[in-house]
Amino acid sequence: MSRTSPRRGSGPPPRPLSPARLVAGAFAVLITVGTLLLLLPASRVGDGGADVVTALFTATSAVCLTGLIVVDTATYWSHFGQAVIVVLIQLGGLGIMTLATFTSWVIAGRIGVKSRLNAAAEGRGIHLGDVRTLLVATVTFTFVAEFVVAVLLTLRFHSYGFDWLASIWEGGFHAVSAFNNAGFGLRSDNLVPYARDSGIVLPVAGAIIIGGLGYPVLLEIALRTRRRTQGISRLPQMSLTARFALTGTTILLMTGWVGYAVLEWRGVFAEFSLGDKLLNSFFQSVTTRTAGFNTVDLGEFHPSSLLLTDVLMFVGGGSGGTAGGVKVTTVAVLVAVVMAEIRGAEHVSAYSRRIPQRTIRQALTVIVLAGVSVAGSIGVMLLLAPEIETNRIVFEVVSAFATVGLSTGITADLPAGGQLLLVPLMYAGRIGPITLVAALAARNRNGILYSHPVERPHIG
Repeated sequence: MSRTSPRRGSGPPPRPLSPARLVAGAFAVLITVGTLLLLLPASRVGDGGADVVTALFTATSAVCLTGLIVVDTATYWSHFGQAVIVVLIQLGGLGIMTLATFTSWVIAGRIGVKSRLNAAAEGRGIHLGDVRTLLVATVTFTFVAEFVVAVLLTLRFHSYGFDWLASIWEGGFHAVSAFNNAGFGLRSDNLVPYARDSGIVLPVAGAIIIGGLGYPVLLEIALRTRRRTQGISRLPQMSLTARFALTGTTILLMTGWVGYAVLEWRGVFAEFSLGDKLLNSFFQSVTTRTAGFNTVDLGEFHPSSLLLTDVLMFVGGGSGGTAGGVKVTTVAVLVAVVMAEIRGAEHVSAYSRRIPQRTIRQALTVIVLAGVSVAGSIGVMLLLAPEIETNRIVFEVVSAFATVGLSTGITADLPAGGQLLLVPLMYAGRIGPITLVAALAARNRNGILYSHPVERPHIG
């Protein structure tokens, strides 16, 4: 009986990439492709193509649903370039792995475990069994919502004298940008010309809120609504994710609405009527947390308003959607931890549900990594652009990391090094701190068969 010796140079088969690495790599590939397309002369108005920094920054901002710009989208990019941007926004919003999984299911008629893991890594599902339903609902709901908003905006833009083709382009572009919380606009001053038009402001605000809640929450709301219409009165308790997202979103929207109205009543809103003041303070609260549209010049904001904006941007929107920031659910978990410690409770709970320790550690990790990333980037940016006011630097960095896209107008004035610093910051903010860490250093800790002795350090 002969023994078959292994071939020289052969080794163990390569380990497959983890879902987190696939997600991080897919977004990086999409940014690269978008950069190459924007470098084409056809993407820019006039002769020649864009420079590398401008193309890379714009592609990253579009894929990461940020909305920060170093050039005027309306005048710098051609219709082809604008089309590339809106496609990047759509793909970045749906998620590359989500689209790939959905396509494979349509072709093969099934979704494999690996594909489900890839989609779940993007935050599209809480349990693997939910992924198929969530994928179909995500794609369907996205296009339906964007279509409805696009129709409303198209009709409104047509009333401004745009022909139907231009109205459809304006309405479709802004609908995709709003629902995906991207903040790109086709006006040099974004939505400032329409600050008094509720027919444009409110549909955009509605798209931002719905897109920012997160697809798992939207699916849960849709399923509960359908069961109620079917006459089912006894429904299971709403998940903590949905409760946190809905409650947190309401609190933050009201806080921002009242805060901006009070702080800017005699400031940037001074020339508005009472109704327009309420409309624009509400819109500012909506767009600040994740979207990046603006109906007023943020460069004229009071420093207190900028600070309020920093806080709202850092928190962001719901998990598993197009929103940025550290997410409402993350902050809600930490609030529950604080409340439990104040009460002296042994376990952390909310709405009669106990929150596991692993979730608490993940929330703490996200907050700490986000804080370190933002603080470190602010320090570097101050060295790169010492002539710019500190509060504006802080605003720009938080906006980039939270993938919001609001700016006081300094983005184009930053040196090339400062603009390049914002690129990885937007990337990290989009794929999430936990996913980024897992993508860079995925480790299997199941092999640890020992534990260390317990010692309680002094706190405070």
